[in-house]
Amino acid sequence: MNDRKRLVELDKLHVWHPFTQMREWLSKEPLIIEKGRGNYLIDMDGRRYLDGVSSLWVTVHGHRKKEIDRAIKDQIDRIAHSTLLGLANVPSIQLAEKLAEIAPKGLNKVFYSDNGSTAVEIALKISFQYWEQTRKDNEKRKFVAFTGAYHGDTFGAMSVGEIDIFVRKYRPLLFEVFRSPYPYCYRCPLKKTHPKCKLACLETFEMLLREHNEEIAGCIIEPLLQGAAGMITSPPGFLKNVRRLTGKYGVHLIADEVATGFGRTGKMFACDIEGVNPDIICLGKGITGGYMPLAATLTTDKIYNAFLGDHGEHRTFFHGHTFTGNPLGCAAAIANLDVFKKERVIEKLEGKIKLFKNLLKSLETLSRVGEIRHIGLVAGIELVKDRGTKETHPAAERVGDAVCMEARRRGLIVRPLGDTIVIMPPLTIKDAELKRIVNIVRESIVKVTGT
Repeated sequence: MNDRKRLVELDKLHVWHPFTQMREWLSKEPLIIEKGRGNYLIDMDGRRYLDGVSSLWVTVHGHRKKEIDRAIKDQIDRIAHSTLLGLANVPSIQLAEKLAEIAPKGLNKVFYSDNGSTAVEIALKISFQYWEQTRKDNEKRKFVAFTGAYHGDTFGAMSVGEIDIFVRKYRPLLFEVFRSPYPYCYRCPLKKTHPKCKLACLETFEMLLREHNEEIAGCIIEPLLQGAAGMITSPPGFLKNVRRLTGKYGVHLIADEVATGFGRTGKMFACDIEGVNPDIICLGKGITGGYMPLAATLTTDKIYNAFLGDHGEHRTFFHGHTFTGNPLGCAAAIANLDVFKKERVIEKLEGKIKLFKNLLKSLETLSRVGEIRHIGLVAGIELVKDRGTKETHPAAERVGDAVCMEARRRGLIVRPLGDTIVIMPPLTIKDAELKRIVNIVRESIVKVTGT
C-alpha cells in the first residue's frame, strides 16, 4: 500500500473537514496537497495547481517565501511559545509596533488572538465592555450589522453574521442585532438601481442609528468587500458615510478586515481606500503571509483607557488565549510586513489590478455570467440561469461547484460561494499566471454551462 493510498484511508477514517458534507467527501477521491512553491500547490503525485484562492484568502507572497521561512526557523532557535499572561515576548512587541504604524490612524493598541472569528469576538466584547464602564445606567448593549454579513463561526461572530445556511441551526443561542441593508447593487435589498438610488441604503442605516443609538454599542462591517456573501463590493462613498454616521451618533465602528487586509483590495487595508479610521479593526488571514494562525484586534487609546483602573474595580478585559501573541506567528508576521515594505508590494499592485480588470471583461460575453464584481486582486463571478431576469440556478444543480471542479482538472484551484466563482490569487501572481487563471475559469464555465 503506497503512502497516498494509506493517507486517503486515514483521512476518511479520522478527519472531519470544515464546511464539507462528509458523506459526499467519503464517496470521492480527495486531492491531497503535499507541497507548495510560489503561486502553485503540488499534490502527492507531483501535479501542480495554480492557487487561485490563496489557500482560502491567506497566502500573500506565495508559498515558501524564503524571508518568512527563515524568520520562523530563526525564531524556533530561540523559543516557540511563551504566554502573554503575565509575561511579554520579543516578537509580539515588535509586531505590535509595526501594526500600529501601518493601521488606520489612531489604532495603536493591539490585542492578539489566533483566528479571524476570535478577532471579531474580541472586538464585540471590547465595544460592549467600554460602554458598560463609561456610561452610568448604560443601555448600549446591541450591535448593528449588515445584510449578507459573515464575520466568523464563534457565537458572537455568528450573531452579527447573517448567511442563513451558516447560522440557522444556532439561532436559539445567538443574540439579537439590528440589521441594515448592505449595497448588493446587483440584487438590491431595497429594490432600487444604482446610482439612481443615491445610496438609499444609507438613509435606512441613519434612520436605524437615529432611533436606536442609545441602545447601540457598535456597528460591524466588512469594508468595501463582503467576502462569504459572494464578493459583494460596495459603491464608492458607502464606507465613508457609514463612518460619518457612526461618528455622528456615537456608535463604535468595527472594521472586519480579516479578509480584506494586507493588500487584497489594492491598499494595505480596505479602509485606506476611502480614508476611514474605524474605532476597532480586526485582522487575520494574511497577517502572517498565510504561514501561521495569528490574528489581532486593534483599537484606540480612548477605548483602551476605559479598561484601566485599580485591581478591585474589575475593569480588566478578561479575555485571552493560550497562544495569544505566539512568538512563531508574530515572527512570521514581522517578516511578512518586511516583505511588503522591501518589495514595495502595494505600489506594484496597480499594474496587476488593471490587467486583472481587463481580463475579467472577457467573461462578460458568457450568457451565464450575471455580474462580475472586482476590487484589487479579488473577483466574484456570479453565475445565473438567465441573465435578463437574474434567475439563479437551482441549488441542487451546484453549478458553481461543477465549474470549480472542472477548473481543478485544468490545473487551477478555486472555490465557489454558491454559484459565485471566487478568484483571489497571491499578490505575487505573475501576469501570465493571471491570464491563465481567467482563461481556465472561462473554459470551465463554458464546459459546464454550454455557453
